[in-house]
Amino acid sequence: MNAASAHRSAEARLKKRTGFGQTVRHSFTMAWRGLLKMKHTPEQLVDMTIQPILFTLLFTYLLGGAIAGSVHDYLPMIIPGMLVQSVITTSFVTGVQLREDMDKGVFDRFRSLPIARIAPLAGALLADTVRYAVATVLTFAMGYLMGYRPEGGLGYVAAAGALVIACAWAVSWIFAFIGVIVRSATAVQGISMLVLFPLTFVSNAYVPVETMPLWLQRFVHVNPVSHLVSAVRELANAGTAGREVVIALAGAAVIAAVFAPLTVRAYMRRA
Repeated sequence: MNAASAHRSAEARLKKRTGFGQTVRHSFTMAWRGLLKMKHTPEQLVDMTIQPILFTLLFTYLLGGAIAGSVHDYLPMIIPGMLVQSVITTSFVTGVQLREDMDKGVFDRFRSLPIARIAPLAGALLADTVRYAVATVLTFAMGYLMGYRPEGGLGYVAAAGALVIACAWAVSWIFAFIGVIVRSATAVQGISMLVLFPLTFVSNAYVPVETMPLWLQRFVHVNPVSHLVSAVRELANAGTAGREVVIALAGAAVIAAVFAPLTVRAYMRRA
């Protein structure tokens, strides 16, 4: 038996014996690998640690007086917006790192191991939820140090953070799909920023919508990021879970339902 036929035979045996429980276990093992990568490459932590703190300080003190009259009055508006911007922006890292692993042949080595083929992809997506959680905590903590006191209380603040993390996880499937189908990590980053830039900045995150031109308001009102920002404000500032929360959850569900199968199908053809 030659090497190729032996490899195919090993893959066939693996498919027969890899059940749901083993797939979950393998996925969590790959997620732990992702966390260890963050630990050993500190530069990967910049987007989820320094960026939320720096952007929150810059935008608040730069725009607070001009838009709300004072920094204190601007905080209930900017902190939810900055939270969404920081966490959603970090979601493109999933696609970049996925492409880098594929380019370096890491996934080729995974194929020779007795693990579920989907585990490296699922593990990467699981590990990145930790990235989103860290960015969420840092943004709220920075806001608190600056004087932000959400009226919703700790419970609704936690719910707002969980909502943003869930939506970012759904959005990360888009960038994971891009990471699988494009040819380089640089291309993934370029395409991702081209998508994220208008969605995050042309929204209600930083300025009141009514101050914008009418044609721009129309885009902002249908922008899914605007709905997510409004949902976070509902939860954290008002302590209510209303229409915007439902829209944000429904949007995340639709994105995951569309892009998760596309990503898995494209990944399985290449992994």
